[in-house]
Amino acid sequence: MTLSLFDQFMSPTHLGVPLLAIALTFPWVLIPSASNRWLSNRLLALQSWFINRFTQQLLLPLNMNGHKWALILASLMTFLISLNMLGLLPYTFTPTTQLSLNMGLAVPLWLATVIIGMRNQPTAALAHLLPEGTPIPLIPVLIIIETISLFIRPLALGVRLTANLTAGHLLIQLISTAAFILMPMMPSVAILTSAMLFLLTLLEVAVAMIQAYVFVLLLSLYLQENV
Repeated sequence: MTLSLFDQFMSPTHLGVPLLAIALTFPWVLIPSASNRWLSNRLLALQSWFINRFTQQLLLPLNMNGHKWALILASLMTFLISLNMLGLLPYTFTPTTQLSLNMGLAVPLWLATVIIGMRNQPTAALAHLLPEGTPIPLIPVLIIIETISLFIRPLALGVRLTANLTAGHLLIQLISTAAFILMPMMPSVAILTSAMLFLLTLLEVAVAMIQAYVFVLLLSLYLQENV
């Protein structure tokens, strides 16, 4: 039995080798690559349909300059969904519960959108720091506030993904521990707790998919402001 509920979120190591690096390679190993044949199996057809629909929905509000990011955003969405879903399997580890990993994904991509805006349209990018029609006495204060909100964006991306997955995993562990302890004492209550655990697992599957979509969607909105 674990000494702490948060021990499950520690980055595991085996023989001094961090298993986080191995877990990051799982999506590339498990996701099948597309073939050049006219007809393929049902899994490849479903995967292609999902990526095409997601890409169309995501790039709908973006102009043509933002469509260059289609491959990056679609790959990031597939990568995050795979990591989140694999973490729900028994005896596995969820890399996206590590804030360092999520910040490592959020900061470079957010910084790329800011650099693109500063390079292509510096006037419009700087105009976001000061809303139109602001009274002159409030200009310095609003510039400071907007600058802080700009630099908080990558932190919000990483913390949102980490917090939602961590909370869901903690609830699953708490309820499963309660069901295990109540089984010999109150079997009827343990059965109800197990049914609640099943429903919570389904909810966590939905959360794993939704949080990956929200991460990529917010990144596309940041990109929309700078292209």
